[in-house]
Amino acid sequence: MKIAIFIPTHLDSSRFPRKALYPFHGLPMVEHVRRRTLLFKEISDVYVTTCDKEISDLIESCGGDVIMTSSAHKNGTTRVAEAIKSTDCTHAILVQGDEPLLLPKHLKLLTDAIKREPNVDSWNATSPIEKSEELDQHSLVKCSVSESNRILYCFRRNPSYGKLDLQKNYTRKLLGLIAYKAEFLDEFARLPASRIEISESIEQMRIIESGHRIYSVPVFPSLPSVNEPEDVDVVLEYFKANEEQQSILAKILG
Repeated sequence: MKIAIFIPTHLDSSRFPRKALYPFHGLPMVEHVRRRTLLFKEISDVYVTTCDKEISDLIESCGGDVIMTSSAHKNGTTRVAEAIKSTDCTHAILVQGDEPLLLPKHLKLLTDAIKREPNVDSWNATSPIEKSEELDQHSLVKCSVSESNRILYCFRRNPSYGKLDLQKNYTRKLLGLIAYKAEFLDEFARLPASRIEISESIEQMRIIESGHRIYSVPVFPSLPSVNEPEDVDVVLEYFKANEEQQSILAKILG
């Protein structure tokens, strides 16, 4: 078994153009994320995958490894499916480039899940729902989870009507931290985009609709990603208020 980390990113983000280069404490977000993955010492192979030379030049100037990909990709998963062909890994952990609060211990949980059941198709880190308004927040992708942690459905607007205390038992937020078996990733890239995936803009639904398995890997605490410009202030507040985040920030800024 060989696990590698891939950080798919590009500049053409519809809700937040060029967000990959947004500077957090002077460090572009994608490089911020890359340095966080390097704090997880169990995996040494970390690749930024992009179609943008500006991003490639940045990462290489920081000493990072880059795999250039086509500009035709519609999501990070197919971008990594192309990039993984240049490696010899058996499993890929996909870390979205807009996760500047990523914790190395979350990578540990995902890696442990892969080692326990290496023949599962895919895994997605998930975190708890904390506020009722999150259930209908369009920028947050949520999922319904079975008692065995299999993800049954993904959504942006809440399809359930149960009380929040009950929904918390089976509804979780999807994080930009996903793992795939390499051979399944190749199959995923060749599958046509599914109807719900297209309608909801949730690529995990391609896995579910095609009959494959994706499992939730619960992590804590729940941390925001950067989907829209207003998320920047939320992330900055985390840096300021959380001791664990301050410690990681000190390490990656040197």
